[in-house]
This record gives sequence, structure tokens and C-alpha cells, in this order.
Amino acid sequence: MDACPAEPGRRRHGPRSILAGLLVLLLAGLSGHSARAATTERPDAALRAELVRAIESTDSFADRFEAEVWLTDMSRRLAGKVPDAAERLLILKSVHYEATRAGLPPELVLAIIDVESNFDRFAISYAGARGLMQVMPFWLDEIGRPGDDLFDIRTNLRLGCTILKHYLDRERGDRTRALARYNGSVGKTWYPQRVFIALSKRWYRQ
Repeated sequence: MDACPAEPGRRRHGPRSILAGLLVLLLAGLSGHSARAATTERPDAALRAELVRAIESTDSFADRFEAEVWLTDMSRRLAGKVPDAAERLLILKSVHYEATRAGLPPELVLAIIDVESNFDRFAISYAGARGLMQVMPFWLDEIGRPGDDLFDIRTNLRLGCTILKHYLDRERGDRTRALARYNGSVGKTWYPQRVFIALSKRWYRQ
């Protein structure tokens, strides 16, 4: 006989169901850092215009020699996470190009990708954010390009870098606040700290 019978209408939870519930909460906590990546905040008119200009631009590398030196260095660092050489090179070339185009350090973008998706171009968060920089699909609707593919490396990076640069300008160069805004956690520092740790441990240029 139960010492404490369940109240009418209430389901009792045994140790197994409690453990399962705790596991769900733990996994949600671990993945929460990317749930609102590229922020769920709707863009204002200025950001929307920047995104439209960015997605329609067709410019090319400004300094190919500098890019090749960087690619060689970073390819060695990324090999453990992306074993396929062709995919690794595609990701790195796109990161260098899109970050430089937006006026961002490519190493910072690599650190964000490290935290957000661990370089899985097909990553999807439980909130629906997609791709390397975990961009929310509504951004495509906001700029009138709902048919674009956020799993496409170049598209994902172009949007993610443009959004981050906009927030960096908005926060007057304050990387901590800009990163928190990108993640949708303004006023908190746990997300920027994760990015800074990844930057210093793996991606900071020697």
C-alpha cells in the first residue's frame, strides 16, 4: 500500500519518469545557447535594408594572398571537427569572405560557429534556428527571400555576419553586448563568455 496516495486527478511520477524529466531539462539547458541564435528580435528598417543589400551583393575577395595564408592556418585547426577537406575548405573560404565583407574578424565568426553548431552545416536547434550560425528562418521572410536555403553555407554566413555586424555597430563596438544581442540574451554574459573562450582556445590568430 502506498504511504502517500496520489491526489485525485494527479499522476504520480516514479524514479524513472523523474529521471527522464531531469534529462530533458538538462538537454534543454545545454542546447539553450543556440535556441535564439541570430536573435528572435524582429529587425528594424535599417537592419532589414542591410540584409537585403548583403544578400544581393556579388563582390569578391579583396586580398587573395592574405586569405590563402589564413585558410592554411585555420584548416589545420578545423580538421578535427570537419574531416572532409573539401567541406572544410568551403566553410573556411566562406567564413573568411563573409566576415571580411561585413567588417568582422573571421576568427570571431569561427568561434561563434564553434559554439552555435560545432560546424554542422545542417544543425537545427530545438527552436528551429538553422545552419552554421544558427539563423532563424523568419529572417528570410523579413527580407523577402523565403525560398533561400539557410543550410547553404554562403547564405547562412552572409545573414549571420550581417546581423552580428549590425548589432556590433548598434552597441558601439561592445562585443559582449553585441554577442548577447545576437543570441537574444542581452544583459547576460554567459553566451559571450562561451564565444570568447572558444576564440582564445582554438581560433585566435597567433
